[in-house]
Amino acid sequence: MKQLSIVVPSYNEAESLPHLAEWIDRVMNQNGFSYEVIIVDDGSTDATWQVAEELHAKNPNYRGIKFRRNYGKSAALNTGFAAADGDVVVTMDADLQDSPDELPELYRMIKDDGYDLVSGWKKKRYDSKLAKNIPSKFFNWTTRRMSGIHLHDFNCGLKAYRHEVVKSIEVYGEMHRYIPVIAKWAGFGKIGEKVVQHRKREYGVTKFGMNRFINGYLDLMSIMFMSKFGKQPMHFFGAIGSVAFLLGFVALVVVLILRLAGRIALTNSVWFYLSMLCLLMGTVLFLAGFIGELVCRNSTTRNQYLIEKEL
Repeated sequence: MKQLSIVVPSYNEAESLPHLAEWIDRVMNQNGFSYEVIIVDDGSTDATWQVAEELHAKNPNYRGIKFRRNYGKSAALNTGFAAADGDVVVTMDADLQDSPDELPELYRMIKDDGYDLVSGWKKKRYDSKLAKNIPSKFFNWTTRRMSGIHLHDFNCGLKAYRHEVVKSIEVYGEMHRYIPVIAKWAGFGKIGEKVVQHRKREYGVTKFGMNRFINGYLDLMSIMFMSKFGKQPMHFFGAIGSVAFLLGFVALVVVLILRLAGRIALTNSVWFYLSMLCLLMGTVLFLAGFIGELVCRNSTTRNQYLIEKEL
């Protein structure tokens, strides 16, 4: 097993990859690390794969995985995690905005300080304040409050992981920005942070899009729900449905008593329609929880649990 696996998701980064590889090699040789670099070509339309092949031919420590089309950063990271064999796994972007000079200290924090995961914090950024900095701060604040993980920059591409972490989590969709949350819910709670250097992009254009903020919050809701109720959906839907049904039933009884007493007319009472709405919503939510339980009981992952140690 090598000391370091460096996973580099790449999409149209043919110009920057040779410079990144030279920088990584220099840092690795200076510190005497055994290492591998896994370049995951996420369906690039430029010469990214040809560059990866050239790097592999020069240095067998470089490996490459090429997607047939663009699947996104989460898919690239998940595939890289599956292929990584290092004792410590580091992820970094291919655009030269992450500095390989940070690698030795990230490795030390995992091995010597005992962290499961160390996330980079780009305290000083060179991105657009209006388009990225301000929305990112709000996004990170919300994630901190909801997850209970005190990180300043959840979406920093420069992160280090203990080997067991990357082999125990699954990243899909656009969940890469929530890897610390996924790791925490998988039982890896010692999560640290390191201030890292952020550099200006030298080649190509950013792959950033404003839609990531909308998708980001939807993904956060999804992962928080799956973490708490993924194996027991009835505890969520059934509880809310039962309360709604009970309120609707009580309200309907009161409305019927008032109708029998001649105090109100059913067709003119808003409370009658509200009670029926609560009954209907309660029934639908309860059935949703019941169907969710049936799906979970027939899932192949229903009894998959992460075991830390055995005797």
